[in-house]
Amino acid sequence: MILITGGARSGKSRLAEQFAVQQGDHVLYIATSIITDDEMAERIVIHQQTRPAQWLTHEGYRELGRVIRQRSADCDAIMLECITTMITNLMFDKTGDIPAEMMDFTAIEQRIMAEIEDLIAACLASPCPVYIVTNEVGFGIVPDNLLARRFRDIAGRVNQRLAAKAKEMYLVVSGIELKMKG
Repeated sequence: MILITGGARSGKSRLAEQFAVQQGDHVLYIATSIITDDEMAERIVIHQQTRPAQWLTHEGYRELGRVIRQRSADCDAIMLECITTMITNLMFDKTGDIPAEMMDFTAIEQRIMAEIEDLIAACLASPCPVYIVTNEVGFGIVPDNLLARRFRDIAGRVNQRLAAKAKEMYLVVSGIELKMKG
């Protein structure tokens, strides 16, 4: 499991794609985004157009450990993009549009961490390398609203857990990668 983190538009995805393509043609791309508006639909189309045509795609953000266990034997590499989008989708899976003040963040984080632990176990057992892209959300100011603060806290703890188990970890800033681990 190789973790690649950095800020928005830092070059994380490009680095993960470079690593994955070096492993061979049989790459499974796990896309955790869902279409929520026109902007997201446009972003998804751009990502689809820039990936190599022979790559397989799994679109989803739940039970990704199961997906990796089922598909890794047939792959040269797996790329998962991205953990922070996965966290966002899992946060709103059960809560929908209820106000942040009414959300049970402890239960939400427990569900997310259960998904992450299963994902980690699958990655560590995978016969092929798994490249995981995530956003570093802790470099900015403290958000001014409860939901954003809780998201940042959960994402930070998830990233720490992934980094602890990763064989290698890279931080990408302005298109330049720095190997942090491995």
